Amino acid sequence: MSTDFKAESIPARVFFEDVEVGQELPPLTNPVITHAQLVRYAGASGDFNPIHTDVEAGKNFGLGGTIAHGMLIMGFLGHFISDYLGGPTPVRKFGVRFLSMTRPGETIVCSGVITKKYEQDGQNFIEASIAAKNTEGDTKASGSFTAVLPGKA
Repeated sequence: MSTDFKAESIPARVFFEDVEVGQELPPLTNPVITHAQLVRYAGASGDFNPIHTDVEAGKNFGLGGTIAHGMLIMGFLGHFISDYLGGPTPVRKFGVRFLSMTRPGETIVCSGVITKKYEQDGQNFIEASIAAKNTEGDTKASGSFTAVLPGKA
């Protein structure tokens, strides 16, 4: 299985002093979603609902074909956050709301913006709003995360 990202592309830690409210996070464009990816994800997640893997089942359910697992899209957002922070360890809270169905053939772009920056109990926190959209701008999922960042000192 090949991917379009490399470990070397993950930034070094983000420091609290370098983050500003209103700052946009570097977007992450995922490879196009394929039917094979949905089948692999079904196996990895244990979610074998046929609406994700069987085109006819998706049509029979009135969906017009297969749709991606919502948790796959949430996983894209988790990857986006982890790339930005330099790993998953700083994340303290991560939530997503699913807004529309994603289909094979779509490319999902994850983006976000810093909404809050504060110190509490001796730790440096940031909060950000995030979204996963297709290249046509249709929002598939939106949410937020809270993370603890190190200071430079």
